[in-house]
Amino acid sequence: MSAANIPYFTFNNGIKVPSVGMGCWMGQPGGGEEAEEMCANALKMGYRHIDTAFGYGNEEHVGKAIRNSGIPREEIFVTTKLGQAHHHKVEEGFETSLKNLGLDYVDLYLMHWPQAQVDGVILPPEQHPTIIDTWKDMEKLVATGKVKSIGVSNFSIQTLSQLLPHCTIKPVTNQVELHPCLPSHELKKFCEDNGILLTAYSPLGQSNHLFFDHPDIVLVATAHNATPAQVSMSWSVQRGTIVIAKSAKVARMKENITLFQLTPEEMTLVDNVHKTPGFHRSLLAYHDDDGSTFGWKYEYLGWPFTKGGIVASSA
Repeated sequence: MSAANIPYFTFNNGIKVPSVGMGCWMGQPGGGEEAEEMCANALKMGYRHIDTAFGYGNEEHVGKAIRNSGIPREEIFVTTKLGQAHHHKVEEGFETSLKNLGLDYVDLYLMHWPQAQVDGVILPPEQHPTIIDTWKDMEKLVATGKVKSIGVSNFSIQTLSQLLPHCTIKPVTNQVELHPCLPSHELKKFCEDNGILLTAYSPLGQSNHLFFDHPDIVLVATAHNATPAQVSMSWSVQRGTIVIAKSAKVARMKENITLFQLTPEEMTLVDNVHKTPGFHRSLLAYHDDDGSTFGWKYEYLGWPFTKGGIVASSA
């Protein structure tokens, strides 16, 4: 039950993180027993990075799989995330997650979304708690020793630019939707310039595998006797991003953590898949018809989308 042979990256605080992790979003909140079995199998397959969240509703089962794995705790990198309804009570939210997991600490704690929710209402960006208020409370958790690193998720250049001048502790990562249809080259450069690693969620597009049949993806896959999923995973790691992919099927777990080296020419091909008409877009279903996501307009989020998650032509 040895760890998979994958690269490790280093955060701006010196902590190392496995470049490939198992995501525990099961398609809807809950799915605890399925998530537990999935994590147990993933750890047997060599995964050493498990990514869950309070909002996934399965921290208890994920924690149980980790505790029952027989693998020393320090060998497993565990990520969970602050729920939107806990922005104004960060310590309480974190302690709830830690208790759910049944662990003494987590390796990474993320602000899951920039939007705060109080009494069931999503607050506008300028209303307290702002992202700055929430981050300041997250910084306090690091001193407790129960959180090794803190970061953000679903942040843009705009929201990072609002946050960074106020940070005592800089985010180690920004976890966002990333795949060949949404490579976010500008966001990647901004994060690199500020010492922040990007983490890709939904690197395979969840249930929307639009790019799997793209001729350049197929070309690279065929050249390496690989699958389109392996092309996306390998490209993601090779470009220096952490990748979080979910699969409950053991064969696909193995596939997703079996990486290969792309040539410079192949990297360029995949980098440019999004330039194909109709491909430059989000592949997820959380985009509302009015051009918003979870209560914030794209202009608040700083996302370069038109309605439906399609990237604006100027982006």
